[in-house]
Amino acid sequence: MAQRKQLKLGVIIQGVGGNMSAWRHPEAVADASVNIDYVKHQAQTAEEGKFDLVFIADGLYINEKSLPHFLNRFEPITVLSAVAAVTSRIGLVGTLSTSYSEPFTVARQFASLDHISRGRAGWNVVTSPLEGSARNYGRKPHPAHSERYRIAKEYLDVVRGLWDSWEDDAFVRDKQTGQFFDPGRLHRLDHEGEYFSVQGPLNIARSRQGHPVVFQAGSSDAGRTLAAQSADAVFTGQETLEQAQAFYQDVKSRAAAYGRSPEEIVIMPGISVIIGETEEEAERKYEEVASLVTIENALDYLGRFFEHHDFSQYPLDEPFPELGDLGSNSFRSTTDKIKQEAREEGLTLRQVALRSVTPRSGFIGTPEKIGDQLQQWYEEQGADGFIIHPGTPNGLQDFVRLVVPILQARGIYRSEYEAETLRENLGLSIPENRYTTIRRQEHVIS
Repeated sequence: MAQRKQLKLGVIIQGVGGNMSAWRHPEAVADASVNIDYVKHQAQTAEEGKFDLVFIADGLYINEKSLPHFLNRFEPITVLSAVAAVTSRIGLVGTLSTSYSEPFTVARQFASLDHISRGRAGWNVVTSPLEGSARNYGRKPHPAHSERYRIAKEYLDVVRGLWDSWEDDAFVRDKQTGQFFDPGRLHRLDHEGEYFSVQGPLNIARSRQGHPVVFQAGSSDAGRTLAAQSADAVFTGQETLEQAQAFYQDVKSRAAAYGRSPEEIVIMPGISVIIGETEEEAERKYEEVASLVTIENALDYLGRFFEHHDFSQYPLDEPFPELGDLGSNSFRSTTDKIKQEAREEGLTLRQVALRSVTPRSGFIGTPEKIGDQLQQWYEEQGADGFIIHPGTPNGLQDFVRLVVPILQARGIYRSEYEAETLRENLGLSIPENRYTTIRRQEHVIS
């Protein structure tokens, strides 16, 4: 235990909420998804709680059945740049798709955010699961699941290569000699691959953390492989400690097989947390949120995972319908799990829909209970940290006020930030520029 990093924490800022009806809660800010003051306040609250990062998710396709938060929300890079100006230590992680963007642009955007925030940027790499995304970008068909991950692997290699365009001492800026930069410290990438052709160099220098931190979200076999090969951190989701331990060991083992130290990858399950002064109060808060959702909302929510399939056509109280391969090219790990649980537990469509839209988290209870659970998952290697989904409108404030002091008193969570960059606060090393490494090795040989 002495050699492990302390528990890490992030919070996902989801505006009006992560389900269909959270915006109706009496305490909810109804325009939170496009309210910059709300987002700034959430980030500042998390920073007061010494969180490692705030997390902004994103998607590229909506329809009239999408979550209210998805219908009208900020683009991650834009909003995180605004948050950077009103915070100083907390990491800023945003989702951006490798299927519907260009590596040069994305490398430049995240490098810029890293400079703006003085080394606090992180990129959550996703492959865009929804078929409708292709129609928004004039690209048909939507790439198959396995191909999306092959694209993502090459894409990430290109972006990291571009981030190394300039060695750290490239910009001389000597006013006396007139030398602005050292040409020998500037490098073109000249990448020619299966999916991308990128010359480079990037027109912005490396930041103080070398590369923005790369997160990967996705728990399918292809997602785990990409994480083990390339990610600095993994945003995942398991419901039980046993499932979390199995995922943790699998990804860490895969990382070792690729020649990486298991400590080089931080695994952070996303968990929904509802806190009450008593168990009864916490249960009441959950029921209050769950009661806001109609069965029609639940069916719409469930449909999104299955490429916006229309579940209203089936009887509600008969067994969950047989869907064949539907969903396998979208949220594969999620849809596989839904089908498996419905089959094994004999669930009806109504039960599956309600369970999906307001899942009963295992993290509902008193601050002491939540603290015990987080500590157990951490100490028993189910997680290196957690991405907190506040289950109520004031859930983040409750967590910072009530749970953080418990974790600090137990010595498993920081009282002050260790460093100024996200990479260092997560306990990750700053990568040396690849060309500097080559230069150093050649010097040793000579």
